[in-house]
Amino acid sequence: MVRLEGCKGSVGVFDSGVGGISVLKALVRELPGEDFAFYGDSAHNPYGEKRPEEVLALSQDIVGGLLDSGCKAVVIACNTATSAAAARLREDYPKTPIIGVEPALKPAALSQPNGRVLVLATPLTVRLDKFQRLLRTWEGESHVIAVPCEGLAARIERGDLHAPDLYELLERLVGPYAGSVDAVVLGCTHYPFVREQLEQILGDVPFFDSADGTARQLRRRLAQSHLLSERTSGGKVRFFSSSQDDPAELELYRSFFELA
Repeated sequence: MVRLEGCKGSVGVFDSGVGGISVLKALVRELPGEDFAFYGDSAHNPYGEKRPEEVLALSQDIVGGLLDSGCKAVVIACNTATSAAAARLREDYPKTPIIGVEPALKPAALSQPNGRVLVLATPLTVRLDKFQRLLRTWEGESHVIAVPCEGLAARIERGDLHAPDLYELLERLVGPYAGSVDAVVLGCTHYPFVREQLEQILGDVPFFDSADGTARQLRRRLAQSHLLSERTSGGKVRFFSSSQDDPAELELYRSFFELA
């Protein structure tokens, strides 16, 4: 099980790797007085191409470790892990605020009545019931096109986000929709890191992700549970990785945090 030092009273945040750092940055903006412990499971990424039971087992191990390390709440900064594990984790820890993320389809659909909304997500997120229910709820408002972006999260994990091979991958995945969609939902927390490249391919359309909404929800849940820090600034952010034998991994996390 995960064991982290110096995390007592922190908000634990986890993802399969660097993607959740896009959410972490929004959390820090919303709650600058809170301490955060970010755990990237880079040794097992990407989650979006695993079986649901694998993602559940990995998520249970991480959350158990975060809470044993003294974290007061947990943010699942991963769309796939939220879909596969959030309900079970809330059953396992009913007294702990556990906040997940989901594709920002609702605001995108409401902003573009009868428009074409492109949802980019991992293959597993697209397959799971949670996303399918979300799709059925909002596809009457807009024409929703779900694109399972196989390989994209894993490629973003490698960094070098302006390399030709990454642009070629994006072109293959979303190029056919250029000029034909009215909004884009970034349904994986990795994808905001390539928003600039996506804009080059898809054109001047609004993009939606769940980071800011997740941050507001964390504030509400901490307040409801009387766990909200009284500080308004000065919170610390610590980074941890399951690839603990690779110091370059933590440096990569810090670089993505600066980029977000």
